[in-house]
Amino acid sequence: MAGTAGGLRRSRSDRVVAGVVAGLARYFSFDPTIARVLYVIASVVSAAFPGILVYIILWVIMPEDEDVS
Repeated sequence: MAGTAGGLRRSRSDRVVAGVVAGLARYFSFDPTIARVLYVIASVVSAAFPGILVYIILWVIMPEDEDVS
């Protein structure tokens, strides 16, 4: 399975708004910049993917990373 032993967490060091997409990118071993671009494209192009709502929900339910490395 993808990710680290710490599980899925919001990034504290590589964040633009809340670190949600950077945390997802780190969990799936993906570049955070590319993940952000793909997230925005998926949010704009697809009516079935409400990007802002999903981001807010993940912001609330994902724990924040402990270390600032």
